[in-house]
Amino acid sequence: MDIIYTIWLRSMKRYIRSKSRIIGSISMPMFFLLFLGFGLNSVVNIPGFGENYIQFLMPGMVAMSVLFTSVFSGIQIIWDKQFGFLKETLVAPVTRMEIMLGQTFGGATTAVIQGILIMVISLALGLKVQSMFGFLIALGFMVIIGISFTAFGIAIASRMEDMTGFQLIMNFVIFPIFGLSGALFPIRSLPDWLSPITRIDPLTYGVEGIRYGLTGASQINPVLCFLVIGGFACGMTVIGAFLFRKISI
Repeated sequence: MDIIYTIWLRSMKRYIRSKSRIIGSISMPMFFLLFLGFGLNSVVNIPGFGENYIQFLMPGMVAMSVLFTSVFSGIQIIWDKQFGFLKETLVAPVTRMEIMLGQTFGGATTAVIQGILIMVISLALGLKVQSMFGFLIALGFMVIIGISFTAFGIAIASRMEDMTGFQLIMNFVIFPIFGLSGALFPIRSLPDWLSPITRIDPLTYGVEGIRYGLTGASQINPVLCFLVIGGFACGMTVIGAFLFRKISI
C-alpha cells in the first residue's frame, strides 16, 4: 500500500503545481457550457428537461472533464519513460501492479477534482442538484469513469514511446467516445441505426449515471449504468495492469 500511496501522492503534487493543466482541463467544458448551452437553450426542447438545455448539458460536461483529464494522465507514463523515472521505479522491490494502481488512482483523483470544479461552476450557472444523496451518486460515477479511462490511458501509453503519437491516438479515440455518449444530445431521439452504437459506448452509462445523480432524470436505468461502467472499469484495470507488466526496461 505504501508504494501505491507514494505514487498517488506524486501525481497529486504534480497536478497541484501545474496551474496551466488545471485551467486547460476546464476550458473546453466551459466553452461548451457557455456557448453551446446558452446558444441553444432557447431552441432545444428535451423531454424531461423542457427548454432547459443547460440543465441537460451540465452533467455531460462534468463527464467530459473527467474523461479527458483521466485519459491524458496516461501521458505521464511516457514522460517517465523518457526521463528514466519509470525505469528506476520498475527496478525497485515492488510489484508492477502496485505501480500501475498508484498511477491509476492518482490520475482518477485528479480527474474527479476537475469534474468537481466543473460541477461547482455549473452550480453558479444554474445547475440544480436534486439532493446530497444525488450528489454522492454523481460523485461515485465520476470516480468510476476516472478509474476506467485512466487505466485505458495507461494501457495505451504502456505500448508507446512518443508523447505526440499518444496524443494523436487519444484524440482519435476519445472524441468519438465522448461524441456518442449522449453528453450533448438525448440518445432516445437518435435514429435506429445510431442508437445501438451509443449503447456500446461505455461513457454513455457514465454520463447517464451522473445525469441521474445531479438532475434525477436518466435515459438509462441507473442500476444498469453502474453495472456497465463498473464492469468496464474492472476490465480496463486488468488490461492496463497486464500491458503495464509488459513494459521492458
